[in-house]
Amino acid sequence: MQAEARHHHHHHHHHLTKLFVFGDSYADTGNVQKSVSTSWKDPYGITFPGKPAGRFSDGRVLTDFIAKHLKVKSPIPYRLRKVIPNHLKYGMNFAFGGSGVFKTSFPLPNMTTQIDFFQQLIEKRVYSALDLTKSVALVSVAGNDYSYYLATNGSAEGLPAYVGAVVSQTVKNLIRIKGLGVKKIVVGGLQPLGCLPSITVATSYERCNETTNALVLLHNSLLSEAVSKLNKRSMEPSTFLVLNLYESFLSVLKQKQKDPSTHHIGNKLKPCCVGVSSGYTCGDVDKNKVKMYRVCDDPKSAFFWDLVHPTQAGWHAVYNKLRTMNTLQHIHFDHA
Repeated sequence: MQAEARHHHHHHHHHLTKLFVFGDSYADTGNVQKSVSTSWKDPYGITFPGKPAGRFSDGRVLTDFIAKHLKVKSPIPYRLRKVIPNHLKYGMNFAFGGSGVFKTSFPLPNMTTQIDFFQQLIEKRVYSALDLTKSVALVSVAGNDYSYYLATNGSAEGLPAYVGAVVSQTVKNLIRIKGLGVKKIVVGGLQPLGCLPSITVATSYERCNETTNALVLLHNSLLSEAVSKLNKRSMEPSTFLVLNLYESFLSVLKQKQKDPSTHHIGNKLKPCCVGVSSGYTCGDVDKNKVKMYRVCDDPKSAFFWDLVHPTQAGWHAVYNKLRTMNTLQHIHFDHA
C-alpha cells in the first residue's frame, strides 16, 4: 500500500508542465549576482514584487507571462535551486542577464553553459525523463551578441555573416535542448532593436532606427527558415515555435491610444527610468548614495522601463499581442 501511495503522488507531480528557460535579461528572474547587476538595485522591481528581485524591469518579464500561460509558477532561478528546492517542480530558469549565444562582455554563462547546467541536473536525476514529457523551453536571444560585436569594433560589413553565425548557434542550442528531452521549444525572434531607447535617445525618443531594424529582420528571417526546417524533420507537430517579438513589440509601439490592453501607454519610445545626466543610468547612485536617476510617475503608462527593457505593462501588452497572434496556443499540452 505504501509503495502504491507514493507512486500515485508521483504520478500527479508529473502532470504539471515544467518550464525551462535559457537566455538573457528578457527572461532572467534573478540569476545575475547582486554585486554586478542593476537588476538588484532600486527602483527595479517597484511594481512587482515591490522591491528589487533580480528582474530587469519594474516588475514581471517575459518568463513570468509564459509561465502564467502554461498555468505554472515562474520557474526558480538556477542560482536559488538549493534555497527553494520545493519550487523545482515548475522547472528552472537558467537565463543570465547580459549573456548571449556566444561570449559577451561579462564573464557570464553563455547559452551553451546554461544548457550544460541543465544537462548536469538531468544527469544528477534532479529531473527525470518522465519530468520532461510535459516540458517547455523558453529561449531568449535578445541581441547581446550584437551589442557586444559592435562594442568590440566588429565591422558593419561583417555583420550579415555574424548574424548567420548567431542564428546557426541558436539553432544548435535548440536541437541540443530537444535532445535532452524537452518536448516543446519556444524561441524568441529578435525584438525591434532599433526602437530600444538606447538607440532612439539619438532622436529624443521620437523615431526607431530603420538600419538597425533591417539587421533584426535578417536575423528573424534566417531563424524562421531554420526553425521551419527543423519542424519538417521532426515527427511531432510544431516542436519548435518562434515568438514573433518583432511584430508584437511594433504593434504595441504603433498602437493608437484607444486600445485598453496597453493600459494608456504614453510616449512609447521614452523609458520610464533614466539617468539624470550622461554616464548615469537607471538605478545608479553617486558616491554619496544620491540617486542619479529619475522614474516616471506611473510605470504602467510606459512601454520601456530603462534603456533596453520593457516595463511589466510593456511585457503584458506584448504577451496579449502574442496571444491574439495565436502563436501561444501551440505550447499547451492537453492534460491527459
